[in-house]
Amino acid sequence: MASAAVATDAHQTEQEHHDSLQAHFQPNISADEIEQVFHLKRAQPLLQVFTALFHGGFDGVLVRLLVLRELASDAATSAYTRADINTKLAYLLPESLETVLLRLRSNQLLAWDAQQGVYRVTPMARNVLSAIDSLLGLGQTEDEAEMGFLLSQVAGAQAVGGVSVEQLQHLLGRLVDLTEEFSDAIASGSEFRLRTAQAKWNMACDWVEKGSEILVAITSDENADSATHKAAQAIGRAQSKLLNMQGMFSRALNQIERQRVHLGQSGLSTTDIKRWLLLHEDLASLAEGAIDQPVVPLFSTPAEMIDVAETELLSERAAGVINTGLPSGEDAPTTISDGPAMQLELDDLLERLSNFASLGNFPSIGEEGPKSVPVQDSLLPASFAVASYRASMLPLLGDVSEASLQGSTAELARLPITFTPTDEMVQLTDPHVAAMSIASLSLNVSLDLDSGTADE
Repeated sequence: MASAAVATDAHQTEQEHHDSLQAHFQPNISADEIEQVFHLKRAQPLLQVFTALFHGGFDGVLVRLLVLRELASDAATSAYTRADINTKLAYLLPESLETVLLRLRSNQLLAWDAQQGVYRVTPMARNVLSAIDSLLGLGQTEDEAEMGFLLSQVAGAQAVGGVSVEQLQHLLGRLVDLTEEFSDAIASGSEFRLRTAQAKWNMACDWVEKGSEILVAITSDENADSATHKAAQAIGRAQSKLLNMQGMFSRALNQIERQRVHLGQSGLSTTDIKRWLLLHEDLASLAEGAIDQPVVPLFSTPAEMIDVAETELLSERAAGVINTGLPSGEDAPTTISDGPAMQLELDDLLERLSNFASLGNFPSIGEEGPKSVPVQDSLLPASFAVASYRASMLPLLGDVSEASLQGSTAELARLPITFTPTDEMVQLTDPHVAAMSIASLSLNVSLDLDSGTADE
């Protein structure tokens, strides 16, 4: 009778669990018909372990993990008496330690050996701690792409021959997310967002390079099923799409460089102003001291306004009566335009680069010689404003659309010179320019020789 009562109670508990789960689904859908429900139910013992560890507030979760990690970290022994645990965790209150040990025992994280009177860390607890430690370790590294943990899971599973389709799909989903994120950054047209996305893209490409060998091993494995092969091939296509975004980043940044707005002849651009503003956490503090005192309004009574208007009216009439003759002639005022000065700077830069690109500066055929020079050699010596203006004109070199037009900028675009910029900086000893981006100007021999042949 007792055994029958126990069986009845177990069946009743199972039915209550099924009813509580079914309450989350549509009335015409059975929870047992969902494939993922079957897989999750099969993993119920493992999921209950995570529930025991992470259920409740953060402080309670922290204490449970602390106790379990302390006991599992001692490799010298696998059994602990209660006295050993009290000594090892003496910094905890006895009541709190007793509560944690009871919870770990009841959820198969700690095993109690009644014959020897010792506690043992279960294999399941070590597996759970290993997974948590892997995630915590990779989370502390500079992995902005957040691919390290997913790729490590795939690599570890492949090493032991147990990679699953679900692990590959998680990695594929992350690659798709990154591709969409980078596409949105390119479409935004924001230089700062592009720079941030490009740095993240470089880190993602490093992980892609590390994972290529793993994908080759998976696709060449004859024992892998078709679903695994398809997932690996989809990851390969996603990686190729991600790597091909380098050209999109370069075109977007070059377009922004051409459209950069400079503030007068100061050499500063709107990007420099925004970068300077981003360095200040409190922008409102920049206005302190800008206004000495508040504006004091001045009011006039109607009588004063009438007196002033009458005086002005009479003075204008008197002037109109007296000055009956034509006004005497005056010389036109002399004005200075900034246009010619800017044109002179452009002509000077064009002359510098034309001399650099002349046929006489090319090495003879078969002769070895430098075909490129650092960009600062062509921009300096000059003031900071002039050097900035010259640098802003260099992206026009080789621009096909600009070369088809007329004028000085079109002549600059048709020069057989290639401008190669980088993101790094070099310190200079110039009195006006402290540092400059590392870039080079190289002679395009094929273009110049072709033009020379056409002239003949």
